[in-house]
Amino acid sequence: MKFKPATIILLILVALLLLLGVGACNTYNKMVGLEETVDQSWGEVETQYQRRADLIPNLVNTVKGYATHESQTFEKVTEARAKATSITLNVDDLTEENLAKYQKAQNELSSALKSLLAVTENYPDLKANKNFEDLQVQLEGTENRIATARTRYTEQVKDYNVAIRRFPANIFAGMFGFSTKPQFAAEEGASKAPTVEF
Repeated sequence: MKFKPATIILLILVALLLLLGVGACNTYNKMVGLEETVDQSWGEVETQYQRRADLIPNLVNTVKGYATHESQTFEKVTEARAKATSITLNVDDLTEENLAKYQKAQNELSSALKSLLAVTENYPDLKANKNFEDLQVQLEGTENRIATARTRYTEQVKDYNVAIRRFPANIFAGMFGFSTKPQFAAEEGASKAPTVEF
């Protein structure tokens, strides 16, 4: 059986279109999977920050029982917590600007907590209190979980951003509305080494 040249060309075109269609579907599905992984990682970051925010009132109340005249420190922690929890960042609203605002509020809360924990050094009875000790351990564990969740998020965002920017996936990413996701930035002053004096 002999095929006409026009038929052969048509079969080749159909085969190419099928290959292109299958490739496009695979690329699209990969981008969807990577985006979902980023979204899940962001949810974990938020969960850990919320866990920290939930511990703070108990920590403040425990310290208040011993250090009643440290009201300015308590106010700073309470205000920073209120600010940090008022900024909710939906995964669909993740932009460089929104993430920077979110990170700034979380960093202010971290700073306020450091001040609160520094104040406790002046109260040996407080440091020996079992509730305070337990809260401090939980807070430390939560800070570690936050760091781990942020690291996972950063890794997932890198994989996603690389995948949607590579050729030819970048063509499909643009067609289907996939855009890069923001990363956490280093904290202000993180590049400076702390000064140690003896």
